[in-house]
Amino acid sequence: MTPIRTAIRVEGIVQGVGFRPYVYTLATGLGLGGFVGNDVDGVFVEVEGPSAAVTEFLRKLERDPPPLARIERVTARPITPNGDTSFAIAASGPVTQARRALVSADTATCADCLSELADPDDRRYRYPFINCTNCGPRFTIVRDVPYDRPFTTMAPFAMCPACEAEYHDPADRRFHAQPTCCPACGPQLTLHDKAGNTLPGDPLAQAAELLGTGQILAVKGLGGYHLAVDAACQPAAAALRARKHREDKPFAVLAADLTQARELVEVDEAAAGLLSSPARPIVLLRRRLGAAVAPATAPGNRSLGVMLPYTPLHHLLVRALGRPMVLTSGNVSDEPIAYRDDDALARLAPIADAFLTHDRAIHIRTDDSVARTFRARPMLIRRSRGYVPEPVTAGAGFPRPVLACGAELKNTFCLAQGRRAFISHHIGDLENAETLRSFTEGIEHFRRLFDIDPQVVAYDLHPEYLSTKYALDLDGVDLHGVQHHHAHIASCLADNSADYWADGPVIGVAFDGTGYGTDGTIWGGEFLVAGLAGFERGAHLVPVPMPGGAAAIRQPWRMAAAYLGPAAPETLDVRRRNADRWAAVTAMAAKGVNAPLTSSAGRLFDAAAALLGVRDTINYEGQAAIELEQLADPAESGAYPAAVVAGAPFQIRAADLLTALISDLTDGVRAPVIAARFHHGVAAAIEAGCVLLRERHGLDTVALSGGVFQNMLLLHATAARLEARGFRVLTHSRVPCNDGGISLGQAVIAAARDRLALGAPGASLE
Repeated sequence: MTPIRTAIRVEGIVQGVGFRPYVYTLATGLGLGGFVGNDVDGVFVEVEGPSAAVTEFLRKLERDPPPLARIERVTARPITPNGDTSFAIAASGPVTQARRALVSADTATCADCLSELADPDDRRYRYPFINCTNCGPRFTIVRDVPYDRPFTTMAPFAMCPACEAEYHDPADRRFHAQPTCCPACGPQLTLHDKAGNTLPGDPLAQAAELLGTGQILAVKGLGGYHLAVDAACQPAAAALRARKHREDKPFAVLAADLTQARELVEVDEAAAGLLSSPARPIVLLRRRLGAAVAPATAPGNRSLGVMLPYTPLHHLLVRALGRPMVLTSGNVSDEPIAYRDDDALARLAPIADAFLTHDRAIHIRTDDSVARTFRARPMLIRRSRGYVPEPVTAGAGFPRPVLACGAELKNTFCLAQGRRAFISHHIGDLENAETLRSFTEGIEHFRRLFDIDPQVVAYDLHPEYLSTKYALDLDGVDLHGVQHHHAHIASCLADNSADYWADGPVIGVAFDGTGYGTDGTIWGGEFLVAGLAGFERGAHLVPVPMPGGAAAIRQPWRMAAAYLGPAAPETLDVRRRNADRWAAVTAMAAKGVNAPLTSSAGRLFDAAAALLGVRDTINYEGQAAIELEQLADPAESGAYPAAVVAGAPFQIRAADLLTALISDLTDGVRAPVIAARFHHGVAAAIEAGCVLLRERHGLDTVALSGGVFQNMLLLHATAARLEARGFRVLTHSRVPCNDGGISLGQAVIAAARDRLALGAPGASLE
């Protein structure tokens, strides 16, 4: 039988995931000759042999790839046979053209490596850096592509003969595993004090002992340093909170396994899958009564953020401690996570009693991802480690390369080219020089890694955002200002399906804290008729003043004063608690002095929280609304009414919800019932607004976006009401509904405008 030869190109996440050894094993098993290698586009393959064997090779290549591979496209073409009968892995060539290969996200330790970690007869027994082709560090150690060891932070560690033999053995699980190492040749763990002096003894055992005696430990992870304490130790948790200057915001807790996690929180099947996934995010779940967690870990919160170990070091440390441990980002509040050793020592020495660290460098800082489940599917709150830099695929694509600079809070940026949108890791709030430096360095790293030279730059309309100022300082690019809430809705469309990359509109409900409106006011309770290229404001909450501007965000009682005014009953507790400032603040609101108008749904929730005595001042973003949701009685389904004010756009009179709330409060109705009725009232107002817009525009799809929809009570109630009315409801899953998803929305809006400007909906995307 005459042999045939086929050249194959595989694109997607196919580097650093064991794809070449997989191809080698598949080809040799079918008796094919040829070779496989990495290059800037992904993986290239040539196979030669009987036609039936080549056909079977192509079928299995796409059907049974390695666990971490994500194949986007396979192309094959016949070429002239050259007589190859053996198969080889080719060396990666020099980078001489544009890079299009994808880089895998960091991945939790696999079952095979965990088995070796626990085996006393294995040479990697209890080695904190064990990994293979199916797990371990990827994005956080990659300096450049193609993904080969010399282009990672493992380059300084020369493999010992035993590791070298595994690396070159096609039958071994570590065949061409770039971070492979062992105790003889790989990174080493050390424990030192806050002065940098190495402490004697076994670092792991000593670290566990320190945690067990109530000490605070800084631990170097995959994407940066964490701060750890025994989760059940109140003095330790309280000390960490005080030293970190984090007054109320909950800490995450690391559990050894699902069994231990179930002792802390309620874990259903969907949550178990998310906790155990290769990404290993922090998952927000309802706390069990009597869970062995110190009050200072998550004060006043019915939920708990729990994660499972994702590195061998975490597995070893939490098991050595013997119980769950707090694992929170290594920083002082409002600063980015520390990831360089010298910087970590300088910044964390006032907080940590000791440092458990190692000598493998982290190339780019990456916080833990945060997620929850909604209707049995993941819903990302913070998209970072474990997910980044895997792209979101765009159906219509990007005619020209795009940089989207994101928002101010929970910033991410997005670089997009062809059909791929690369959303960055969580940068944080762009409010200080260190975070801004992380933002600019991250953009440069992504540009280099994916060889994207943006020609189009999208930014938020707010003139004072540092991300906006960065964009406006760039030369030689086409600039696109994008309205904040339009970006929210576009992000939701992109998150859901390629079906919605067309320019046809949907009803977009964008509820959040603040966003700069096209009329110069602060928006945040918006009903948009939105496609990708444009939008109109169909409805919004009736605007009210924000007395004191940003002070009204930090002090929710001011929003109660703005809604109620000087005529508020003097018997209201919120007025009595703030009697010394009530008149001045209401006068400020009435005169419009330092009191910008806002339609913000977030500020409405703040007012309700203050009226119910939940919180007059906050210590972190969204705290009042979060605690109001925590207060609400889940068994209550009553809803307060809100009138619609006719117009174009029409307006929802949100003050009606507060009037009804005060009536119940005066009548002695329990606060949890009132909180629930308020939530359901907001959901009912959204329903009413969407029904009116459907009557006007004939639209039956609603996209829900904005940080307010992190409120699960509101999200469930709103989706249920809309679906009962026959709407198709789109919510976020892969990309946050909060400002962490803004950059993706900006990118796809800029691309839609670009397509219109170029007059080329079918423009080449190559």
